[in-house]
Amino acid sequence: MQELLEELEAHIKNRYEIEEDDDEFTPDVHLFDYGYVDSIGATALIAHIEKTYGIQVTNQDLMLYPLNTVREIAQFIHNKKAR
Repeated sequence: MQELLEELEAHIKNRYEIEEDDDEFTPDVHLFDYGYVDSIGATALIAHIEKTYGIQVTNQDLMLYPLNTVREIAQFIHNKKAR
């Protein structure tokens, strides 16, 4: 799970051009409320998750599971792959 969290965090930092020394960016920061990811970025992030981890993110998943932080997204991927 830690490796997944780190992979995801690195991807988000790279894709959304987040500075390495950004003290506010943590695995628990709300990516949308803090402006790291916008709605277009969210669509790209979902596509990345589906392609990279071989899972499907359904509309029901988006309604049922909190996917606002790196940690929440990593936990979702972990749980989805375990099924």
